[in-house]
Amino acid sequence: MSPIVPHNALELMNIAASIARQAGDLVATGRVRGTGNVDIKSSPTDVVTQWDQASESLIVEQLGHLRPNDSVLGEEGTQTPGTSGITWLVDPIDGTTNFLYNLSGYAVSIAATDDAGTLAAAVYLPVTRELFVAARGHGAWLGARKLKCSPCHDLSMALIGTGFSYSSERRDAQGARIAKILPHVRDIRRCGAAAADLCYVADGRLDAYFEEFLQPWDLAAGLLIATEAGAVSSDFSGSPIRSEQTLLSTPGIHQAILAFLAS
Repeated sequence: MSPIVPHNALELMNIAASIARQAGDLVATGRVRGTGNVDIKSSPTDVVTQWDQASESLIVEQLGHLRPNDSVLGEEGTQTPGTSGITWLVDPIDGTTNFLYNLSGYAVSIAATDDAGTLAAAVYLPVTRELFVAARGHGAWLGARKLKCSPCHDLSMALIGTGFSYSSERRDAQGARIAKILPHVRDIRRCGAAAADLCYVADGRLDAYFEEFLQPWDLAAGLLIATEAGAVSSDFSGSPIRSEQTLLSTPGIHQAILAFLAS
C-alpha cells in the first residue's frame, strides 16, 4: 500500500479561492441577465436557478481538472467519488433567494474536507467582491487582512445573526427561540446566507450566529473561516457542533447565548 501523502491546506485554500471567484463572477454576470429558469426543490419557497447549476458545473469542472482524485459533493446534485481522502463540499449559490430578489447577500462556498473536518475554505461574495479564505492551522483572511472575531463580552451589546428553515413547522419553534433571546441582545440580523453570516462572525461584523438544519455545504467553509478567526463553535447544548444545531460566537458571549438556546 502506498503511504498517505499529507495534503497541503494552503494549496487547497488557493484552489478553492480561485474557483470560488470564477464561479461568483459567473453568477454575478448571470444575475444582470436575469435569473433564467427557476425550479422548486423542497418547498415552493426553496428554489434553484439555472445560475446555481451553471456555477456548480464550473466548480466541478475546475476541481476535476485540478484535483482529479478528489471526491466532490454539491448542493445541486454532484456526487463525484474519489480516492485521495479529500472531499469538496460545494454550495454554488448560498442565498439563492437573495440572488432571486437581486439582494446582495449571496455567496459561493467551497470547502476541502478530510477525516478531521474542513481543511481549507473559500467563501466569495460576488456583489461586494469579498473573498474570505482559511486553511486549518493557518488562520483566516479577507484579502491581505487576517481575520479576528469581535471582542464582545456583553450579550446585551451583541449583534446576532440567524436564519430560518423552509419548513413552516420548524419556523414556529425558531420564532419562539428568537422571541426568547431578542430582549437580551443588541439586535438580530437575518442576512439569508449561512456562509456569509459565518464570515461576518469571523470579521467581527456579527458577534454570533446560530441556525438549525444546515446542510454540510452550507456550513463547512464558513465554519473553518470563523473558527480560524477565533470563534467558538457548538450545538445548542454546548456539545460539538452539528448541522442540526449550529452556534458560532466570539468566546466572550458563547455561554450566555447557550443559556437561551439550550432551554
